[in-house]
Amino acid sequence: MAVHDHPQRHLGFHLTIGRRAGAAPLSAEETTAAATATRAYVFAGLRILTGFVVLWAFLDKTFGLGYATGSGKGWIDGGSPTRGFLGGVAAGPMESTFHAWAGAAWADWLFMLGLLGIGLALTAGIGLRLAAIAGTAMMALMWIAEWPPAKHLSDGSASMSTNPFADYHLIYAVVLIALAAAGAGATWGLGRAWARLPFVSRNRWLL
Repeated sequence: MAVHDHPQRHLGFHLTIGRRAGAAPLSAEETTAAATATRAYVFAGLRILTGFVVLWAFLDKTFGLGYATGSGKGWIDGGSPTRGFLGGVAAGPMESTFHAWAGAAWADWLFMLGLLGIGLALTAGIGLRLAAIAGTAMMALMWIAEWPPAKHLSDGSASMSTNPFADYHLIYAVVLIALAAAGAGATWGLGRAWARLPFVSRNRWLL
């Protein structure tokens, strides 16, 4: 097998294959470029995976694919995407408010359109700033609905909360903000083409 002593580029990464003793190390510029390329691919992968999570939630709730939503209970079958979750809220300062919202047509439509829009934006790599804002608002409401600080539910039973502050809703919100801040749509996405559109270039908040 041939041994090479020069760095090769593979998928944007600078790799050194079989460098012999005494070979010159990567320069600072090469190291920085390698780290930048690696970071871009990591963020792109995270963006696509997060987009799939959100889009799958939309599809499962719409068509009742048998995961979180049972077959025949999807939105398209007359089921309500919000009734079960919001109706089951049993702690927190907005418990009665969420119960009033549960199953309301406006709440169903707003929730489902939010899932669809955020999922498509993440998957395509466009409109990540809007997706971050909408997604953070959605995650904040869901965090309040589950209310991690509560040790007990309104009926006195244990809440089973594992942390008084940090839960997966908070983590998702931070991920969405990080993806938008990093411009993660430029790699494995349509972010560059989207940014060049005249309407978008004049309204940077659409990036």
